[in-house]
Amino acid sequence: MSRATPDARCSATEQASCCEPSAKSECCGPGNPTIEGGCACSPGEPRAVAGDVDIREAVRARYAAAATAVAGAGSSSCGCGPADNGLTDREDNQVFGRALYGNDDATEAPDAAISASLGCGVPTAVADLHEGETVLDLGSGAGADVLISAERVGQAGKAIGLDMTDEMLALARKHAAEAGVENVEFVKGYLEDIPLADASVDVVISNCVINLAGDKHKVLAETARVLKPGGRFAVSDVIADTGMDEATGADIAEWTGCIAGALTREEFESALAGAGLGEVEIRETHRVHDHAAAAIVRARKPD
Repeated sequence: MSRATPDARCSATEQASCCEPSAKSECCGPGNPTIEGGCACSPGEPRAVAGDVDIREAVRARYAAAATAVAGAGSSSCGCGPADNGLTDREDNQVFGRALYGNDDATEAPDAAISASLGCGVPTAVADLHEGETVLDLGSGAGADVLISAERVGQAGKAIGLDMTDEMLALARKHAAEAGVENVEFVKGYLEDIPLADASVDVVISNCVINLAGDKHKVLAETARVLKPGGRFAVSDVIADTGMDEATGADIAEWTGCIAGALTREEFESALAGAGLGEVEIRETHRVHDHAAAAIVRARKPD
């Protein structure tokens, strides 16, 4: 996609830090020295942030910072959302995170895990989970959706969380231990290279994470590989409007905020079909940005 190579004066990692946008021009401007901590940037001419490795590192840095803030008994706006508003839209409506979960969800996972959510929906609400199933959560973060899934599949089932961020994995394991949930496993790895066997899970869920991946076609191909025949794909994600403006699409902060990297409806449908998944359903739930909406995306692997 043309949106995959944004330009930036700061490095990807530095742009992903959680300083206020108003501070970026000061610390990232030409001739300014690198500032220790926070939003540190190297002076010089703008340079390209190219390739999946830089995007991945930007995402990792942003969500590591979010996990560290939560673990330190603080709160963090780092996560999905417009670069300048954290979990809210530009009208200050909360369109990501805790506010999207209902009372029933709150009884199935610790409030600390749900409060740490950075997602754009509740995939477990549409995954139709059953006793004894194995569920995989791509980009499991603080573990809320994994713990909800574990409750619904019961002790005969299992919920697996996959995340690339050590800080998030530690936070999720802490939440699981505090809740006394044993039928869970948190695994370190990348969405593009899922460390599970072929045809090993019944359901794949994800909460606003696929849009962050550099190679979404590979993510969906890996998803199809690990699903059992007849397995289900049920995720919450961001769907970009057709014709997203170039400024938004080229902003690495908007990418790590779940906006710039999002597929359009047509692109998502095509990618799912290319991965061999059928019965595709994409239903928008609410607007999250001037150029994007949250949506439920469901599909099935043929029997």
